[in-house]
Amino acid sequence: MNLFENHRQQITASEAPLADRLRPRHLDEFIGQEHILGQGRLLRRAIQADRLSSLIFYGPPGTGKTTLARIIANTTNAHFIAINAVLAGVKEIREAIETAQTQRGYHNQRTILFVDEVHRFNKSQQDALLPWVENGTIILIGATTENPFFEVNKALVSRSRLFQLKPLTEADLRRVLEQAISDRQRGYGNLKVNITEEAIAHLANVANGDARSLLNALELAVETTEPDENGAIAITLSVAEESIQQRAVLYDKEGDAHFDTISAFIKSVRGSDPDAALYWLAKMVYAGEDSRFILRRLLILASEDIGLADPQAVVVVNACAEAFDRIGLPEGRYHLAQATLYLANAPKSNSLMGFFDAIAAVEQERQSDVPNPLKDSNRDKKGFGHGAGYLYPHAYRDHWIEQQYLPSSLQGQIFYQPSDQGAEATIKLQVERRREAQLAAMVSGVAIELPEILTFSPKDNKNDHWLQRTIGQAGERLAKIRDRLFSKLLLQRHDVVLNLNAATGLLTWEALRSVSEGGVYALTYQESEAIALQEQAASLSELLRPIVLYGSLTEIPKAIASMRFEAIIAYNTLMREPDKLACIQQLANLLQPDGKIALYESIPKHTQRIYLLLDLPDEFGDRWIQAEEEIYANLDDPMTNWDIDDLRSSFEKVGLKVEIEVERITTSIQISTALLNRWFSKSQTKPSYASHLAKFLTNDEIAITQQLLTNKLLNKTVNWSSTTAMIIH
Repeated sequence: MNLFENHRQQITASEAPLADRLRPRHLDEFIGQEHILGQGRLLRRAIQADRLSSLIFYGPPGTGKTTLARIIANTTNAHFIAINAVLAGVKEIREAIETAQTQRGYHNQRTILFVDEVHRFNKSQQDALLPWVENGTIILIGATTENPFFEVNKALVSRSRLFQLKPLTEADLRRVLEQAISDRQRGYGNLKVNITEEAIAHLANVANGDARSLLNALELAVETTEPDENGAIAITLSVAEESIQQRAVLYDKEGDAHFDTISAFIKSVRGSDPDAALYWLAKMVYAGEDSRFILRRLLILASEDIGLADPQAVVVVNACAEAFDRIGLPEGRYHLAQATLYLANAPKSNSLMGFFDAIAAVEQERQSDVPNPLKDSNRDKKGFGHGAGYLYPHAYRDHWIEQQYLPSSLQGQIFYQPSDQGAEATIKLQVERRREAQLAAMVSGVAIELPEILTFSPKDNKNDHWLQRTIGQAGERLAKIRDRLFSKLLLQRHDVVLNLNAATGLLTWEALRSVSEGGVYALTYQESEAIALQEQAASLSELLRPIVLYGSLTEIPKAIASMRFEAIIAYNTLMREPDKLACIQQLANLLQPDGKIALYESIPKHTQRIYLLLDLPDEFGDRWIQAEEEIYANLDDPMTNWDIDDLRSSFEKVGLKVEIEVERITTSIQISTALLNRWFSKSQTKPSYASHLAKFLTNDEIAITQQLLTNKLLNKTVNWSSTTAMIIH
C-alpha cells in the first residue's frame, strides 16, 4: 500500500457514515444477538478459538451480519477475502479461489471468503463455490436477508451452519445510541450532545430493530441541529421525529417478509380474527404491497375457506375488487378493508376441497369405465345398450331418485363433506338424508406454536452415532428419568445448558444433542470424574464437546460463576450438599431471568428399610428397628436431614417457584454376596449400614443381623422401595 492509498483510506474512514464508523471491532463491542453470541454459545466459542466452519448469517437489515463477518476478519489467523454478490461474479470467485490455493500452498494458511448478499448470486455462481467449500479450500461465510433454504443452493446450506439474527430489542438500540454519543473516536463523544428521553424512546421505537436506521437518524439529527450558545446540541422529540419520521417496515415483495405477512393475513381471515386480519392488511398496504395481489388472495379464500357456507362471499369480494379497479388508491383501501372484514366474519367451510380429493382419486385409481346407465345413449343405445337403466330424476318425487353415479370401483366414496356453517348447514342436512350412510363429522385439531431458531447445522453422522451409542448405555430406568427431565425444559438449539453432578454423562450427551448451536457445561464433583468425562467426549470434534469442570455448587468454578444459563439440569445434585439453601441460591444466581431448572432428587429419608425385608426375631427386633430408624433421624447428616417441604421452602426463599412431583418407586433387586459385604463393610472412608447400626447394637448383634440377612435373602430377589422428587422451575 503506497502513501496515497493509505491517505485515501484514512479520509474514507473519517468521512464514512456514523453507522459504518461505529461497527463493532470485536465481540465485546457487539450488541444484541445473545441467542447465538452469548457466553458459552457455539458461535462465540468458534470465533474465539478461530475454528470456524462454513457459516450463513440470515436476518433483516441492521442486525449485524456484515459486522459479525468483520469481527471474524479482525480475530482470525486465516486469510480473509470479502466480496459483495451484487457486484461480484464468477470472475471474482475464481480469483478468490486462486488466492486461497496460493495461501494454502505457500503459507499453509486457511482462507475465509465472506460473501455479502449471498442470495444475489445466481445458481451457476453458487455452484462455482460448492467444490471449493466441499474440499476445504475456502471457508464460506455468507450473509443474506432472504431465507437461505429458498434462496441459497441446497448443497451450500447443507454444508454450512446457519445462524438466524433477530431484530434488535429496544434495550439493545438504546445501548447502540449511548455508545454513539459517548464514543470520542468514532462517534459524538467530542461534542456536547443532549438528547431527551422522549427522543431516545422515539428513535429506538421507530428504528424497528434496525441499528443502521437508528444511527442514520441520530447522525441526521446531530449534523443538522445548530449548537446553542454553550456549544450544546439539543436533540428533542421534535428533532427526532423529523430525523426518522416513518417506521422502517421490513417488507420485500419477493422475500420472506412478503410471503410470511400474506400468510399471516390469510390465516387470520381463515381463523375469523378481524382485528388480526386488519393489522396484517395494514402492514401490507403500508409497505406498498400490490392491492390487486391482496384481492386475488381474498377471492381464492372466499371459495377455499368459505365456499357454500356463505355463497355471497365470492360475490362480495369480486364486487370489492371491481370497485377497487374503478376507484384506485387511496380510497380503494375502503374496499380492501370491506372484503377483509366480510370474509373474516363469514362462516367458514373448506368443503370445496373435496374436488382435490376427487382429483387424487382420479390419479390413484385404475381407469374406471363410465357406468352403463350414465353413458350417452344417443348414438349406440341399440347396439351396445348404452344409457340403459338410467333413471330420470325429474320423473320422481322431489326430483331425486336413489341412483349410483360413481364407477363401481368407487362406490361409497365420499368427496364432498359439507360443513354445518351458514347456508351450507341446510345443504348438509339434505346431502346426509340422501346418502346411504351418514358422513363422518369432520374432526378439527388445535395447533401448538413453536421459539424462533434461531440456528441450523448440517447433519454429522459421526457425532450422532457416538451420542446415540453413549446414551444407549444408560439403564432403562435412568433413560426414562433423562427423557422426563428434558421434556420439561423444551430446549432451543442455541441454548446454553449447565449439567450438575455430571459424572455419569447421562444428561450431558442428551444436552449436546439438544443444543447443537448452544453450549453444554458439565460440572462434576471430583477432578477424576471430570477427566473421565472428557475422555468419553474425546472422539467428538473439539467445538462440539461439553465444557467439563469440577467443583460444587458451594465452590462454583470461576469459569461459570459469572455466566447465566437458559437451563440447569441435574440428577441427585442436592442430596449430598450440607447447605441446601445456599446451593439453591447459587442455582438462582446462575439462571437467566426466564431460564428453567429440572432436577431429579432421590430422598434418602424415605428409602427402603432393610429390617422390613424379613421377619425380625423378638429378642432384639425392636432394637434393630430403632437403630436403623436413627440413621434417618440424624439431624447432622445432610443426606437424611431434609424432606420435600424443606426443598420447597428453600426454593421459595430465593424467589423460585417450583413444581415438585413426588414418586414412590419399587424395583426388584437381588441380594448378592457383594451387596451384603457392602452393607456390612468396615471401611473407614465411607460409613456403611453396619457402622450406623453400631451406635445402638453390639458387635454380636450386628453379626446376627448379617447372618439373618444372609440365611433368609442371599441370592433372592426382593422389592426395594424408594422415593424421588422431580423439581421443575
